[in-house]
Amino acid sequence: MNPIVTAVLVLFAIALVCGLMLVIASKFMSVPVDEKFAKIRGCLPGANCGGCGYPGCDGYANALADGSEEKTNKCTAGGNAVAQKLAEACGTAFEESVKNVAFVHCRGNCDVTQKKEIYQGTQTCKAVRLLFGGDGSCQYGCLGYGDCAAVCPEQAIRLINGVAKVNPAACIACGQCVNTCPQKIISLIPEAAAVKIACSSKDKGVPAKKKCTSACIGCGLCQRKCPNGAVTVENNLAVFNYELCTGCGACQAACPQKCIL
Repeated sequence: MNPIVTAVLVLFAIALVCGLMLVIASKFMSVPVDEKFAKIRGCLPGANCGGCGYPGCDGYANALADGSEEKTNKCTAGGNAVAQKLAEACGTAFEESVKNVAFVHCRGNCDVTQKKEIYQGTQTCKAVRLLFGGDGSCQYGCLGYGDCAAVCPEQAIRLINGVAKVNPAACIACGQCVNTCPQKIISLIPEAAAVKIACSSKDKGVPAKKKCTSACIGCGLCQRKCPNGAVTVENNLAVFNYELCTGCGACQAACPQKCIL
């Protein structure tokens, strides 16, 4: 027999045997697919951003499918549209999704503060914090090297005059910037929040103001003027309870440093 024909027949036989083995394996070794999981997973956008608190969409879908009491409105990327689909897939009542956005609690830009050291190493916030504890005069402020912008999947963060700024319209509240920031000055707050504290300094009044002319000085005027008890001063810094805040603006009007936005 022609050697070429022999080789072709041998390869055909091998392919046939391998094909049969795959068919048998797929039949006897297949993992049954949970139809409920598949239905729920199909409702999710596939962003795998982690905004729901799970590593990805599969993790969130598994939590919903296993019969636990997990909420169906935790997909930050999908918002109310996805929450509605998930509620229908899980057979539960629709709960409105509260949209959060990332906010950088600092406005210590180049106009109101200064550097304490000249840094020439790796241009990341993590690196400069390890070397100097931060090169800015305020140890609590934004370092301005853009680690948060680098991990943002939606490019919603830009560095403006030395401080990171978030574009709320582009933010999907995935929380990656929150976890990445070595200063821990980024948090997720309700998009509808009427007021925000643009400072993270825990220094007392005079030292804080020397380091940054826009710093919160912990004077407590905002706390005393708030009619709803939504503002408290903790560690020389104003803290907001958004469940109590009505957006009256009394705290903003009272702040002598204008660090409440």
